[in-house]
Amino acid sequence: MINNPILTGFNPDASFLRVGEEYYMATSTFEWFPGVQLYHSMDLANWELIPHALQRTSQLDLRGNPSSGGIWAPALSYDNGIYYLLYTDVKARKGVFKDLHNYLVTSESMNGPWSEPLYMNGSGFDPYLFHDEDGTKWLLNMQWDFRDSHSRFGGIVLQQYDPTEQRLIGPAKKIYEGTDIGVTEGPQLFKRGGYYYLLVAEGGTGINHAATLARSKHIDGPYETDPSYPIMTTRGAPEYPLQNAGHGMIVETQRGEWYMSHICSRPFSGTKLNPLGRETSLQRLRWTEDGWLRLDHEGRLPALAAPAPDLAPHPYPELPAKDDFEASVLGLQYQTLRVPAEDIWLSLSERPGYLRLRGRESLHSWHHQSMVARRLQHFNCTVETHMEYEPEHFMQMAGLVFYYDEQDYFYLRVTRDGDNGRKLGVVSSNSGKYCEDRTSELSVDDWDTYYLRAEVNGRGLQFFASPDGMGWQKVGGERDMGVLSDEYGGKLGFTGAMIGLCAQDINGSKKHADFDYFLYQIG
Repeated sequence: MINNPILTGFNPDASFLRVGEEYYMATSTFEWFPGVQLYHSMDLANWELIPHALQRTSQLDLRGNPSSGGIWAPALSYDNGIYYLLYTDVKARKGVFKDLHNYLVTSESMNGPWSEPLYMNGSGFDPYLFHDEDGTKWLLNMQWDFRDSHSRFGGIVLQQYDPTEQRLIGPAKKIYEGTDIGVTEGPQLFKRGGYYYLLVAEGGTGINHAATLARSKHIDGPYETDPSYPIMTTRGAPEYPLQNAGHGMIVETQRGEWYMSHICSRPFSGTKLNPLGRETSLQRLRWTEDGWLRLDHEGRLPALAAPAPDLAPHPYPELPAKDDFEASVLGLQYQTLRVPAEDIWLSLSERPGYLRLRGRESLHSWHHQSMVARRLQHFNCTVETHMEYEPEHFMQMAGLVFYYDEQDYFYLRVTRDGDNGRKLGVVSSNSGKYCEDRTSELSVDDWDTYYLRAEVNGRGLQFFASPDGMGWQKVGGERDMGVLSDEYGGKLGFTGAMIGLCAQDINGSKKHADFDYFLYQIG
């Protein structure tokens, strides 16, 4: 069986692709660098993370991008030995306007390197490239409409792409306006039995999310909507374990079986809050006699476990719980915030066996933070690090952070409080309100080193500290992990909780902190 979700923790908008006997997925990374997480599988049940697609700032410059901006909904396709990747870089997302750019990169291997980007358009997000049987290529994306008295989601538009001239040509035509569910986006086009099938996401990424199918004999329409739409949704089933299901992409296996990847979320009971963010699941599909797709298990709710395809099992080694930073480069599980891991602020070689971070801007910066983070992927886990650090004043701090964005985080940090010496405590931001928990702060002037730990138990987060890694003491009370969720406080974010090692030196002297290891242990 395929146990859902298959990509846990902050892995939304999965683009799903088969090439021969191999399967790939690409997920949105928003403001985190490098851009576009890529996964590989041979059996659909087991997936491994492979190198990110966008490794260079010439491909992706996120400095100044808003939180939950950056990379939206990457789309993979393949034709004649070349892999294609489309992605949107969202530069502004508040208000009626969207400043966004759609780019195309290519590679002869999913492991890269990927080309320099070609600008496509900026008319909307969620681009997809369809390769027709006659050799023509077509770009689809949703149309963003900022005008008064218009739906912001103005339907799906289609325009031809010329690979020789490397640009879009001819008119852009609206081919589908969606259904009464509304908020039509996320197009995928594929062909079967003389029909062009158009899969779209509808209802937004929250509780009304859905996947809808339409078809036409002609690529530019008109498209007929499946009379039993949508294929899948969790609307009207608020207690179902997988919520917010939609934004799918469909693939046929080499054995003629059909599967759909899709977004889902696992909120805390009775709430919309989920610090793991939007995850990816897989559903098995079947065709009806009249040529429409249905979930294999009947109904519209996504299955918690789907039948695996008729393929040989192909598991991958599990990631070790502890990273001792012995490698010369960061592991693929890590990302940095908006900027690449460059030696101007990060080193794995200056002190072998340690990750050295030079302090830079504050946790509220959209430009030059010094943070290395990984996804929270489980509701119960222990996180731990060992840090050496000698702050000289209050503008220097370093430690372990649970981070959603600059508005919402919990930070177990060491700093210096003037003549009062070194202090260890928790600072936080809740919907943008900064707070220092002075009542539980520890005086650590006599500590030579700092062991920092966090335990996640469902919605609870508890910090601990120790001078020797043996005698642990609590630092403050239990925190609410619901704060690190997409819809907390009425905000509409799109990422998920990240757990990071970080250092700040707001004074600009780049005081460094050394981290001996990073432990992420399930349970």
